[in-house]
Amino acid sequence: MTRVAAVDCGTNSIRLLIADADESGRLHDVRREMRVVRLGQGVDATGEFAPEAIARTRVALEEYAGMIRETGATAVRMVATSATRDVANREDFFAMTREVLGAVIAGAQAEVITGDEEARLSFSGAVGELDPATGPFVVVDLGGGSTEVVLGDGDGVRAAYSTDIGCVRITERCLHDDPPTAEQIAQAREFASAKLAEAFERVPVEQAHTWVGVAGTMTTLAAVSLDLPHYDAERVHLSRMSLPRLHEVDARLLHMTHEQRAAIGPMHPGRVDVIGGGAIVADTLAEELARRAGIDELVVSEHDILDGIALSIL
Repeated sequence: MTRVAAVDCGTNSIRLLIADADESGRLHDVRREMRVVRLGQGVDATGEFAPEAIARTRVALEEYAGMIRETGATAVRMVATSATRDVANREDFFAMTREVLGAVIAGAQAEVITGDEEARLSFSGAVGELDPATGPFVVVDLGGGSTEVVLGDGDGVRAAYSTDIGCVRITERCLHDDPPTAEQIAQAREFASAKLAEAFERVPVEQAHTWVGVAGTMTTLAAVSLDLPHYDAERVHLSRMSLPRLHEVDARLLHMTHEQRAAIGPMHPGRVDVIGGGAIVADTLAEELARRAGIDELVVSEHDILDGIALSIL
């Protein structure tokens, strides 16, 4: 087997997958890790990474580098997504990744990928365990700064689009009170609808039969829907949520205080302040996919862009 390491650095979190690939190209997890570092803190307003955000990311990446070294992975690929595309001082970030990862594997560093490649990597990671007969699939990767909408089937991607909306971006722009006011929620819904309309113009989601949601907002919503006492990836993976249940969960989270959300068993501390924004994006997606494609449930996958990155190394 070949042991590889994939790192996905987004607007809100940085994640690691170390996996063994067998001769058929199937991945077998060795470790999966996630740290909320909020790299995109303030980027929507300032256009630059905050020094403290880069410092937080460095601490997490140094921890991951140690894991890569200890497990003996022979290749690593680190990709940086939405937040890194937007900033003026991104070389500060890349210099840090060269220093940290290059100490483990010569020449390793982060790379910026386009929204289109991000969408394709997410799709390849998300649908590997699904029955092709239930396709075509619309895979939605709802991140901190961007959301990727991808249509495809067993033969691959048909259409993809990345739009600049995510749980961090919409929270920083619209949701300023705790809990947010009705006016702020309405503004956020309008912003979400406008941004997602860009994706629906490019991606013919009406062809889809199954909606697959990936990344932290989606998996958190699934865990809350399942009333889990603590986060359980095995229970969340490939769980299904009806759209009425999704609307119910989203509305409940939006009307909770920070303290109430933090007390929810499966809620990661780093998502407490942005899950309401993510819920608005998910709610808007649900309404549009029901209207355009007649889809009545969401399938949530723990496998996503990380798996796609690892497969791309092979």
